[in-house]
Amino acid sequence: MIQDLWYKNAIIYSLDLETFMDLNGDGVGDFEGLARRLDYLHAMGIDTVWLAPFQPTPNQDNGYDIKDYYGVDPRHGSSGNFVEFMHQAKKRGIKVIIDLVVNHTSDQHLWFQDARSSKDAKHRDWYVWSEKKPSDWDEGMVFPGVQKATWTYDKQAKAYYFHRFYKFQPDLNIDNPEVRAEIRRIIGYWLELGVAGFRVDAVPFLLETQVPGKSDRKIRFEYLHEIRKFLQWRRGDAVLLGEANVAPDESQEYFGENGEGIHLMFNFYVNQYLFYALATADTGPLKEALEATRNKLHTTQWAQFLRNHDELDLGRLTEEQRQKVFARFAPEEHMQLYGRGIRRRLSTMLGNRDQSELAYSLMFSLPGTPVIRYGDEIGMGDNLELDERNAVRTPMQWSSDEQAGFSEAEKLIHPVIDDGPYAYQHVNVETQRRQPDSLLNWMTTLIRLRQECSEIGWGDWQILDTGRDQVLAMHYNWEGSSLVVLHNFDQKAHEVDLKLKQEKESKLIDLMANKESEADAKGVHHITLEAYGYRWFRAGDLSHMFRKG
Repeated sequence: MIQDLWYKNAIIYSLDLETFMDLNGDGVGDFEGLARRLDYLHAMGIDTVWLAPFQPTPNQDNGYDIKDYYGVDPRHGSSGNFVEFMHQAKKRGIKVIIDLVVNHTSDQHLWFQDARSSKDAKHRDWYVWSEKKPSDWDEGMVFPGVQKATWTYDKQAKAYYFHRFYKFQPDLNIDNPEVRAEIRRIIGYWLELGVAGFRVDAVPFLLETQVPGKSDRKIRFEYLHEIRKFLQWRRGDAVLLGEANVAPDESQEYFGENGEGIHLMFNFYVNQYLFYALATADTGPLKEALEATRNKLHTTQWAQFLRNHDELDLGRLTEEQRQKVFARFAPEEHMQLYGRGIRRRLSTMLGNRDQSELAYSLMFSLPGTPVIRYGDEIGMGDNLELDERNAVRTPMQWSSDEQAGFSEAEKLIHPVIDDGPYAYQHVNVETQRRQPDSLLNWMTTLIRLRQECSEIGWGDWQILDTGRDQVLAMHYNWEGSSLVVLHNFDQKAHEVDLKLKQEKESKLIDLMANKESEADAKGVHHITLEAYGYRWFRAGDLSHMFRKG
């Protein structure tokens, strides 16, 4: 079977159903509302939608505490509404990826309720237990300062259960063959309903062994290969998009030496150094991060992003680097989270349109598949009065109507932003649609440009020497087509000199403006970049722009 590598040139849009669009007026987003907004996504150029968990849940952790893997939470509609949404997405050529959250369940799941009932219960071994208090009961917390332990005593079970995350999310025992078989059924079920793949939640924790008191847990990569194999059997073009915030030297094992692991993985490593460059105008560490995460396999790819539904994790920066990013983007303590991250939206962090454009132009030009967070295309803000990560999980701002056009309900799942410069009266889709120079229309142009530049998803790349620490220049080559993209992180203008190797690269055509750059007699291009400026060039003619990968 020849694998369809559609994800190499995809544009992924990340959204949470509960805060996207409410059609029935109960204050919670639903599938009927999302289906009504598919034309908006299609017009913007989005071809892949990633949905946060929407299955039945007590909703103590934004839906990541699932109590039934085979349905839709009634707040979002029915399974019939999901199928209708999938039909409408397919009509518009939009693929759908959903979250696969199987390293833990909700403690309200029937499996766990049965497991805690007795030692002989059918599902007892579906979870990880210890009759004695493990020596590492208070180690390895994902949410330090909020989460108190990773082992919690259950009076009914008369034993401790393991939970890498909150105590209401007991971990499944992945070593149990029955659990693995059930996970295959979950994957198969949603594939039959038409999803194009899964964003696999917390991949390292899904793969790690769970032994009480044992700190050096083994990562079971063979299980990742097992999931991949089953996925390809059921649907040859389905993909796994992994959430794995790991060091570069560990990443290849997640992709697989021969591509037998996940197809796509979020590039947390580059993301952190990208924000360091935005904060300091020093691109040196970002260049090193890009080289450190250079992909070895043609069939695998990084997913590049700016912000997501969690905090901006800066845990891999040095303390000095992290403090510089905090000083620029989160100078007040309530803007920070878990001692390692920032709980703000992109626009509020950057504070100006020029740097927002720079950041998104950069992200779209990095080697990999771009992922956009809902609302960032209009420059939505955050609500720091909400707890922890909820600050960046406010409803989509569709219009200046009551409740931002998100819902007709008086009370919402999360309050809309209704004061300050990022209030829905000022920042919304309807207003920006009518403004030719709006961020939304600029983003739509950028998405179209990225889709026309297949070299980024398919080609070879190198970092060019610009002679300026503040300027990053990327060169892509694919099937004889060349692309050169430059970004100036500085608040002042710079002129850079570029000497390109190929003869046809003596003329560079600007893809975002009606300009050209001609090399001088020595073959050098002299290119001026304004403060926070960016330029996308194609060498030679433009015919390659319209060739599909």
